[in-house]
Amino acid sequence: MNVVIPLRNETTITEFILLGFGDHPDLQILCFLLFLSIYILAMTGNLLIVFLVVNDRHLHTPMYFFLGNLSCLEICYSSTIVPRMLTSFLTGNRTISFSGCFVQLYLFGLLVITETCILSVMSYDRYLAICKPLQYQLYMNNKVCISLAAGSWISGCFSVSVVVIWMAQLTYCGFNRIDHFFCDFIPLSKLICDDTSLIIEVTFMLSSLFTLPLFILTVTSYICIISAILRIASPSGRERAFSTCFSHLIVVTIFYGSLIIVYLLPDYPIMKGSTKVFSVFYTILTPMVNPLIYSLRNKEVKEALRKFAHKFMLPQRI
Repeated sequence: MNVVIPLRNETTITEFILLGFGDHPDLQILCFLLFLSIYILAMTGNLLIVFLVVNDRHLHTPMYFFLGNLSCLEICYSSTIVPRMLTSFLTGNRTISFSGCFVQLYLFGLLVITETCILSVMSYDRYLAICKPLQYQLYMNNKVCISLAAGSWISGCFSVSVVVIWMAQLTYCGFNRIDHFFCDFIPLSKLICDDTSLIIEVTFMLSSLFTLPLFILTVTSYICIISAILRIASPSGRERAFSTCFSHLIVVTIFYGSLIIVYLLPDYPIMKGSTKVFSVFYTILTPMVNPLIYSLRNKEVKEALRKFAHKFMLPQRI
């Protein structure tokens, strides 16, 4: 990351302008319809997963407990960013208040860090279930599951609080245009008049801590799972399990990979503009894809959905 210290300007900043994708005004309506469709699909899929996990006792297992947490994350995640972006597409109003920007920055940081932790916990849970089945109940009891989920949320809350409170106390120059579609750390830090070297170093260390080790843990878990799957005697069972794990691995690679590109790679001029594209992957697309990849393809979830449809949506016999 480059340290940027803009020329000091004593103008008090009361609001920011999120440039978003405004350099293509002829595509605003198309972008609105596209992102609205993605948002509706993401909300529908994740709300359905949360409802099924809470209401079906057959889904009261560690795997679905973590999937329920992931869906709650995705609901909050999408709602933190997408509605504000949709409003700007529709009305052309790209302003966001100073306090509103930092609230969005805090919520985004909290949720993205928590998601990196939850995804790694989910991969470890599947590793234990498939590679250590006899020890699974010992390692993944209710107390452990609650502790892992709570630890993920607390880690995100504490880490982001340090950075956001620090940033809110710094001096901002008269430049208030953020070249992004939401309030993110890197474009916001470029508007700070004070020396940003220390806070950028701290943020880089936190970003590294919550991406690289967790990504390595997740990939390692899935490699072990795939190795165990290849020893399954049944060809059909092996093919089905391999397909599921491979799709999980692709999704987490896209999620962690886009985070690494945006937050850990140097801010080269050639990367200008592409950062927003990579940000779309982990802020908008993964909340839509995760319910399908992790939950709606599962036999237990399909059965819970069938029972829900039979009980509440089909005509009742008199």
